[in-house]
Amino acid sequence: MAKQAFNPYLPSWEYIPDGEPHVFDGRIYVYGSHDRLNGHAYCLNDYVCWSAPVGDLGNWRYEGVIYAKTDDPLNRDGSMCLYAPDVTLGHDGRYYLYYVLDKVSIVSVAVCDTPAGKYEFLGYVRHGDGTRLGEGAGDQPQFDPGVLTEGDRTYLYTGFCWRHDESRKGPMATVLGPDMLTIVEESAFIAPSAPYSSGSGYEGHEFFEASSIRKRGSTYYFVYSSVVFHELCYATSEHPTSGFAYRGVIVSNNDLHIDGYKPAGKPMYYGGNNHGGLVEIGGQWYVFYHRHSNGTNFSRQGCAERIGFRSDGSIPQAEMTSCGLNGGPLAGRGEYPAYIACNLFCDDEAQYVAGNAYMDNRYPKITQDGRDGDEEVGYVANMMKGAVAGFKYFDCRSVSRVGIKVRGYCKGDFELRTSWNGPALGRISVDYTNVWKEYAGDIAIPDGVQALYFAYVGEGNASLASFSLG
Repeated sequence: MAKQAFNPYLPSWEYIPDGEPHVFDGRIYVYGSHDRLNGHAYCLNDYVCWSAPVGDLGNWRYEGVIYAKTDDPLNRDGSMCLYAPDVTLGHDGRYYLYYVLDKVSIVSVAVCDTPAGKYEFLGYVRHGDGTRLGEGAGDQPQFDPGVLTEGDRTYLYTGFCWRHDESRKGPMATVLGPDMLTIVEESAFIAPSAPYSSGSGYEGHEFFEASSIRKRGSTYYFVYSSVVFHELCYATSEHPTSGFAYRGVIVSNNDLHIDGYKPAGKPMYYGGNNHGGLVEIGGQWYVFYHRHSNGTNFSRQGCAERIGFRSDGSIPQAEMTSCGLNGGPLAGRGEYPAYIACNLFCDDEAQYVAGNAYMDNRYPKITQDGRDGDEEVGYVANMMKGAVAGFKYFDCRSVSRVGIKVRGYCKGDFELRTSWNGPALGRISVDYTNVWKEYAGDIAIPDGVQALYFAYVGEGNASLASFSLG
């Protein structure tokens, strides 16, 4: 029987942002950069890979280190980081890894005979005269490669554009030849940066970074992170290097813009930069993205949500959930870890991780004990009075008792609600404890698919490890 799938989809102690999902030979592989718990910068660790059977999206397997930062000849001392990569299956049946180091503006390429083996450095994307792309006359700096191979041509999408930087024109599409390195069609701008967006249709959602490309039917979907930072947007075209029109937002890692379950302008998580891609698994499409944890920009975790397509090919914005790859709501029975919270907020609203004193105890956060690499299960920390952790969705049937596992210098109650600002179905009292302690109460949850919100009302600072439904 397939395991239930959660968000984040990988273990809570793994920090893989910028996830590019690809299906190869019946498995889904995710390629991303690799953050560090308590890291001081983005992408400090080597590339690793995780994969899962397409029929069991809760059963992820660690494939190991596929490429070390010191494998690039320009980085033998490891002083540069491996930024967001992408992988494509070449016309020769081998797998090609495209990436950019953090202090150079050229695209590196590595190759492997299998999707998740040890990739070996191949070379740098170059013009026909051998000049590396990014170093030629008129070249723009390269960043965040996304790749798509059709026949013996590979389409490479790159770019990085600050909102007010007039030297950056927008994302670029470059066509590579059969050797997967040499340019056969020079770079073309396919969308505008902010200074050049007037009248384009991209206004307010201009390109920032995180190029990703997929093809559905005859339509190319260009996914990118906008200058709004927390959102992944998309544009579509019938041609891979021109004609891309802005279509909308696919996902936001603070759920901004979504209304219905809350006001459109209310952030429901502490957002930050975003990066991901689309994938089709068994006829169902998903968007992969990342969220921020540990009260910092530098410990990001991969998440995924189901998406649908309207008849005109547009994509309604996906809602952040705890059950993204599960194929439906989670079972309304048993114990669940608190790190799968998809909503996390308090009385003091903030859209972003940075710039809001998120590192202090005024804001709840998902974190873990131990050091980077320790397989310690995550939990929600810094739950002060008014802090709320939300979990969506659960198929509840005859639930009459709810338990929680809590520790901390705290004395008060956890209220259980089925909407973020709804009435309490019941309360569970907690008290001061330096170890994880279980508490429970007789609380009836209405039958049906429900969201569950645990709100702390009391003094001190509580941490929530898990909750149980019975």
